[in-house]
Amino acid sequence: MPNKKSAEKRVKQSLKRRLENRSIKTEIKTGLKNLTSSLNSGDKAKIANLYNDYQSLCDKAVKRNVIHKNAAARYKSRASKMININ
Repeated sequence: MPNKKSAEKRVKQSLKRRLENRSIKTEIKTGLKNLTSSLNSGDKAKIANLYNDYQSLCDKAVKRNVIHKNAAARYKSRASKMININ
């Protein structure tokens, strides 16, 4: 338990940030899952749309300092490899 008022505030702030960061990371994982599940359908327009959405989610997470820019680049690269293989 924090002993000072500023420490109590920091605990509240860190909890709020942690929940927000977790939801952003969950959105990224869901976007990748939607993309991989649509690869089996073969609809190229849908796949391209989902890939663009996934890239956008990754870039927004970088902008909000949730993930590192190299991590986002790695995620996008792996997703594009999956698309190009199929």
